[in-house]
Parts: sequence; C-alpha cells; structure tokens
Amino acid sequence: MKALALGFCLAVLATSAFAAEAPNTLTPAEKAGGWKLLFDGKTTAGWKGFKTDAPDAGWKVADGTLGPTKGVSKDIVTKENFENFDLSFDWKISPMGNSGVMYHVIPVGDETYQSGPEYQLLDNAHGEQPVEQASAAYYLFAPSKDMTKPVGEWNHGRIVVDHGKVQHWLNGVKVVEYDLNSAEFKARVAATKFKRWPQFATGKSGAIALQMHGDPVWFQNIKIKVLK
Repeated sequence: MKALALGFCLAVLATSAFAAEAPNTLTPAEKAGGWKLLFDGKTTAGWKGFKTDAPDAGWKVADGTLGPTKGVSKDIVTKENFENFDLSFDWKISPMGNSGVMYHVIPVGDETYQSGPEYQLLDNAHGEQPVEQASAAYYLFAPSKDMTKPVGEWNHGRIVVDHGKVQHWLNGVKVVEYDLNSAEFKARVAATKFKRWPQFATGKSGAIALQMHGDPVWFQNIKIKVLK
C-alpha cells in the first residue's frame, strides 16, 4: 500500500512538473513577474507582416512551434512595439541554417534588418566569422563564446534592452553586451553595411521581428517582460 501511495505521489509530482514546463505557457511566477506570451503555441495572433496588417501566410504553427515556409515566407513582426524589455525565446535551426531576431524594428526601409539590430541565429558549422555567428549582435559584436547546442536541438535565447544597454544571452550565459547610445556602437555601425540605412538602430521603441532568411527555423516559448 505504501509503495502504491508513493508511486501515486511521484506520478502527481511528475505531472505537475511537466505542466509547469509545458511549452508556450507561463508559470504562476512568470505571470506574477509581469511576463506575457508573444506566441500561444496555436496561432499567429499578435503578429503581422512588415508593413502589412496580416501575418505572412508562409508562417505556420505546427506541434506548438512557429516557423516559416522556405521560399515563400517573409519576416513577421509583433503588432505591439517595445522599448525596454526582457525577451526570452527558444529556437532551433536547420543544418547550415541562418535566421535572426530583430528588435526596435520601425516601418522604414525595405527590410526589418534595415532598422532593427539583430540577434543572430545560425548553425555555426556554416563557417561565418565570429560577428556573424549565433547570438552575435549581427555584424557588430561577436559572442564571447560559442554556447550553441548541436544543430537540430533547441537553444534558449534572451535579449535584454534596458534604456539603451543591451545583453544577448544564449543557453543561460551572457555572451554579448553593448550600449546603443555609445560612441563604440555608433562607430561600429558606421564601419559596416548598416551605414547605408540612416534609420538603423534609431527607433527608441519598435517591433520584435522573426526573420525568414531562406532556411527552416523554428520558435517556441516566446515571452517578454516590459522593463520600466
């Protein structure tokens, strides 16, 4: 009888733990802390196309993940704009795949990356230089170390933007840090292709964008907490 009771208790605990960690949900602590979901695991509600009112039809929800259709999709952006925030998301890239998450995207220019700084998503076997590898501030600041998991596995990304000060995290480790208002950041922008677009990194607030770069990529657990 004791063994049965113990087994039942363990089963309940295991079920509770699984429920607390279910994808695309918020724990009670997250809700109390001000977090909210940007992806509910079922629909593209809350997202739209870049400069269009409806989300790009190429983005599909399957098995609780969000991803674009290769060769068909364009970038999608949040309907809501964010200034200071803590953004958390899980991502999985295809072999040799390339994608990104942009922030402070404004409806100026032809592409989201022409205004929004990018958190790079990549299969690092692609062979890019450090400033183009996964978790880099794309083409501007390289990650301090490669924290990626093997291609095909889920990675946990995080972007913190707090009054111009930005952190990139990958799988629990802070790998990039920079200041949007610093002379160093502006000098690096001026030395790259981003100097072509005067709107780059000028939005004090803007949308979060998920990039379709031509390769399969998957997202889940996209959550954000607005910072004061």
